[in-house]
Amino acid sequence: KLFKLNSPDPFSASSNDPWGTCDPFGFPRSATTETRGIAFAQMPGRMVIMAQYGRIWRSVWMDGRELPKNVGVKGGPDTTWYGYSVGHWDGDYTLVVSTTGLDDKTWIDRRGYPHSVDLRVEERYTRLDHDTLELTLTIDDPKIYTKPFVIAKNRFKWIPNQEDEEQMCVPSEAIEYRKLIVVPADQDQARGKK
Repeated sequence: KLFKLNSPDPFSASSNDPWGTCDPFGFPRSATTETRGIAFAQMPGRMVIMAQYGRIWRSVWMDGRELPKNVGVKGGPDTTWYGYSVGHWDGDYTLVVSTTGLDDKTWIDRRGYPHSVDLRVEERYTRLDHDTLELTLTIDDPKIYTKPFVIAKNRFKWIPNQEDEEQMCVPSEAIEYRKLIVVPADQDQARGKK
């Protein structure tokens, strides 16, 4: 029922896809959509994960703290686009990140799969060799899905001297695009969806 409320076509005039209005993807969608470049920065007590698209950075606390409880309920912390993350090392080559507290307005992926505020996400970043990093993304949301499952697997290649590109979704450009292209083309009517 919740899935049917989402119209994941940013080129449709009736779509509610956050991509079409440049709203933040949130998490885990930012890890499943527009996965172009990723970088890590180690800081005291935390790791920062930076995604090239949208210039997103997330703090992953590595100091042994627990994930917050009662997120999104009275007296607890507010939900956020990218949630609250803690991490630890599993051996020498795998960083494990657990995230909770995600705003339920965000989608799991570009297809529009929903989640509740109780969603828990596990990222496993494994260095397979000197130049290859593999991400396995598992979600667990017992309010919406019957069991945990892997939503995505991505591989990143290290390229020496690679420059980051500025890849942003700019709201004013998205609005202008919708006015000039999407609405006049009326893709919905052409498909008989209105």
